[in-house]
Amino acid sequence: MLLLNVSQNILGLSDLIIKNIFTTNDTTNFEIEMLRKPHKCPCCGTVTNRIHDYRLQKVKDLPSFGKKVNLLLRKRRYVCPSCHKRFYEMIQFLPRYHRMTSRVINEVLILLASTHSFKSVAKQLNLSSSTVVRIFDHLSYQPSELPRIIAFDEFKGNAGGEKYQCIITDPEHHTIIDILPNRYKADLTSYLLRFDTSHTEMFISDMWSTYRDLAKEIFPHACYVIDKYHYVRQVIWALDAVRKEVQQEFSDHRRRYFKRSKRLLIKRFDTLDNDGKQAINLMLYTSKKLATAHTLKEEFFQAMQSKTRIEALSSFTTWINHAENSNLSRFVSVALTMNHWLSGILNSFETAYTNGFTEGTNNTIKVLKRNAFGYRNFNRFRNRILHMDHAKSR
Repeated sequence: MLLLNVSQNILGLSDLIIKNIFTTNDTTNFEIEMLRKPHKCPCCGTVTNRIHDYRLQKVKDLPSFGKKVNLLLRKRRYVCPSCHKRFYEMIQFLPRYHRMTSRVINEVLILLASTHSFKSVAKQLNLSSSTVVRIFDHLSYQPSELPRIIAFDEFKGNAGGEKYQCIITDPEHHTIIDILPNRYKADLTSYLLRFDTSHTEMFISDMWSTYRDLAKEIFPHACYVIDKYHYVRQVIWALDAVRKEVQQEFSDHRRRYFKRSKRLLIKRFDTLDNDGKQAINLMLYTSKKLATAHTLKEEFFQAMQSKTRIEALSSFTTWINHAENSNLSRFVSVALTMNHWLSGILNSFETAYTNGFTEGTNNTIKVLKRNAFGYRNFNRFRNRILHMDHAKSR
């Protein structure tokens, strides 16, 4: 019994006996066999302790102390005295037909729950890349229903022959619902119609007409919300475009006042220290166009402080009028965009939910794709993203 306990402590596996241990340059080999005990015949159910023969099987285990680990298992075959069926003994840590322990498979799935590439996981666990892929391909994730709040976005995946893939998330519970192979309206519609959409109360997306059409046609009772980040950055881009135009008009001597000015110009003026305010005032004094653009930016962020939809309607209407009359083509374009999407923008002031979780997930997907040097197989790419999300939520 002492030998059995020592064996279990060394390998952390139950009901086995270590007969011998020997090492090579990079591998530790354990000669083992299972504790002998009666087994039930899988055909007739008769309990037997009669051994027919032994077979030697090499089993890979988790690496330990910087060395590969092999288990040289002396595996018994029992014979049933009633029906003469021959069968292998039951081994809890070794799935049928496998040549690696259960904990190796489990460790593969644990490592693949992060942004590791298949190749790096294979190297770490002394497996081939194809083995790691084969283990992973047994996984499959399928959503059963749509959440109360749903968010749509796309990312550049370059998988399955399509440049962009669509991601659907639940911003309320910070989970991914699904990854779709493209963002075509017909395919998105076909996918969504598989579910009951009546209980979805909110639909969040960026300013893309396909998403708005989906919201109106498939989620007619849901509140359609434009994510704040996507319309705020329109103003930031317009301001920076004006800054670049003005900067090009100046001589090299005057351009030095605009060095590293982008970050200063974007920030709210009231949040700057005295040196920052002085630098901003100097830049605005040199260009009326830039001063107008900066004023519009400040007015816009003031409108963003609105607490209710009604207050936001008044503030945004005023801002849109000012932008349209600014004679700045960049801001005139933004004003037209804001007016076109005004209803969804105003709805964003009635909820705290945004596409922030979705955007953060997209950044993680970029890291995953970069580590793997891209994915051609869309289904494997999709399952990898969903596996990472499911592992995080467990």
